[in-house]
Amino acid sequence: MTQDPKRYTITAALPYTNGPVHIGHLAGVYVPADIYARFQRLQGKDVAFVCGSDEHGVPITIKAKKEGVTPQQVVDKYHAIIKKSFEDFGITFDNYSRTSAKIHHDTASDFFKKLYNDGKFIEEVTEQLYDAEADQFLADRFVIGTCPKCGNEESYGDQCENCGTSHNATDLINPKSAITGAIPTLKETKHWFLPLDQYEPFLKEWILKGHAKDWKNNVYGQCKSWIDDGLRPRAVTRDLDWGIPVPVEGAEGKVLYVWFDAPIGYISATKEWAEREGKDWEPYWKSDDTKLLHFIGKDNIVFHCIIFPSMLKADGTYIMPDNVPANEFLNLEGSKISTSKNWAVWLHEYLEDFPNQQDVLRYALTANAPETKDNDFTWADFQARNNNELVAIFGNFINRVTVLTHKYYDGVVPSPAAFSEIDQQTLTELKAYPAVIESSLERYRFREAQQELMNVARLGNKYLADKEPWKSIKTDEERTKTVMFVALQIATALAVLSEPFLPFTSTKLKNILHVESSIKWHDVSTKNVLISEGHTTNKSELLFSKIEDTQIQAQLDKLAASKVANEIANKVVTPQKETSTFDDFTKLDMRVGTIIEAEKMPKAKKLLVLKVDTGIDVRTIVSGIAESFTPEEIIGKQVTVLVNLAPRALRGVNSEGMILMTETPDGKLVFVNPDVEGVANGETIN
Repeated sequence: MTQDPKRYTITAALPYTNGPVHIGHLAGVYVPADIYARFQRLQGKDVAFVCGSDEHGVPITIKAKKEGVTPQQVVDKYHAIIKKSFEDFGITFDNYSRTSAKIHHDTASDFFKKLYNDGKFIEEVTEQLYDAEADQFLADRFVIGTCPKCGNEESYGDQCENCGTSHNATDLINPKSAITGAIPTLKETKHWFLPLDQYEPFLKEWILKGHAKDWKNNVYGQCKSWIDDGLRPRAVTRDLDWGIPVPVEGAEGKVLYVWFDAPIGYISATKEWAEREGKDWEPYWKSDDTKLLHFIGKDNIVFHCIIFPSMLKADGTYIMPDNVPANEFLNLEGSKISTSKNWAVWLHEYLEDFPNQQDVLRYALTANAPETKDNDFTWADFQARNNNELVAIFGNFINRVTVLTHKYYDGVVPSPAAFSEIDQQTLTELKAYPAVIESSLERYRFREAQQELMNVARLGNKYLADKEPWKSIKTDEERTKTVMFVALQIATALAVLSEPFLPFTSTKLKNILHVESSIKWHDVSTKNVLISEGHTTNKSELLFSKIEDTQIQAQLDKLAASKVANEIANKVVTPQKETSTFDDFTKLDMRVGTIIEAEKMPKAKKLLVLKVDTGIDVRTIVSGIAESFTPEEIIGKQVTVLVNLAPRALRGVNSEGMILMTETPDGKLVFVNPDVEGVANGETIN
């Protein structure tokens, strides 16, 4: 661990620009990273908080082909959406870059060339999957097949999204091309590999021995599993035309593999920031007194803990990450978040639907953060967190303090008299909170840290409830002044301590209290007075507003619409049968009939025995509809009957026709009926 770091380099996983940012990304990566960066700045630390759009790789080209546009148009569109969403949401990146930028292409190319010139790569001619119809090699996401580990039939060529296993495309069972659907063949091609097996001793020493106690269990466990299984050389180039060209001779038509290029984006983003700020970028990546942290989701652990550190080690001039506090996944209303199925809460849409309520989402996501296991976001919980906690606890305390200050003292902080034991005890307890919250943050326990912040508001509410200044003002004005003075110290502490978690609320509260933003984190624990007597505060206003049931229902309706759209889009339609002639069709005699009797067939789960008035006669028809209908509910039902079907014996009962049915997406049978009243039995259907 880096002791007493001089500077902090904080990275957040580069969002992939084939879609907007959703709440799963926020909960797993960007909110905790921003909380930590804001906290360190409040401590007066030198922070470089960098990120950027990940704009290369196969999914971009697939989306571009699907939409009939260029890959650059795809990444330009989503880069703009993502960047604005982060800005509007208050994620305080010192630099948000993109991997299509020239500085990144240059940085990644130089990184590759140094390792190439130092002999760090293995050059091999290997057999790769090739689509003859498309006349191209199939990199990663251009291949779909059965996962060799879990049997998921829709696994990608680089990773199974069902079990999380990373593999090569050639490992897939029954692979097929995502471009044409053709079965690929194997064809020779030359690539460069990073021999990860050579870095096993380093990784064992650095991770398994060096970080056994301070890395999260999920991160350490996944790293140990990979290392224990034995590492193998990993290709760092791909046969593609979208990406950073491999900068050596004989590599025409090849680009840097996106997971070689993407993490270098942290370095190029730092370079870009340093150039703009007139700083030297190298200490932020190459000095031992720098603390390097990667905030990621669990699907990126292997790349940030095994592959990228091996790349940095191969270069030989970079520091290693001090910690990689990866989170698990956040689900939505009980189902896995899916970009392709539009089963998500998109950040840019949330900001439109809940204007000026960024902190409510930050709070709900942090309170329910998937730090040790997958968690579930529900709109009901979101509403409860706002109404029962932010409004009822935090907002209630601040509102009472500021309203009473204006009511009793025209908004001026009163002069306290002598402090009672409970006053002293309350102020002493208040001073302890910065260290408590800091301890949780430095252990990457953001849920715990936010709970402690809310405990400061609870401390204030309890103090006011016990001291009841609205009563004491009638009998003891001097005592009331002291109570209000103490309450205002708690309110000011909340304005400072809430800044990492609820930055918009913090700014609003500082404006209400009219306190300078120069108050530092440590002032809460070291200063006896945070807001002085005689100081004039501004007019009170509500920090939070209640979220109504109608707002929540609108979000649930939006998700329900997505579910219906997915069912329609994914509906499997039975292929058309062999073509029939008109003469074939005219042989069918379909009539309107009415079911006049119905009973279950003994010892048959699916069959009902029906008596049907066809207008021609009353006949027996055996129909496999017992799992969808009871006999009682279909008596008197008008139906469509194929009357000239040859009789067939079913369990000893002669069936003389067929009832026309169809099926809903969930498997329920539905009668195909005439929908106009007054159609008589026996009428023909033409």
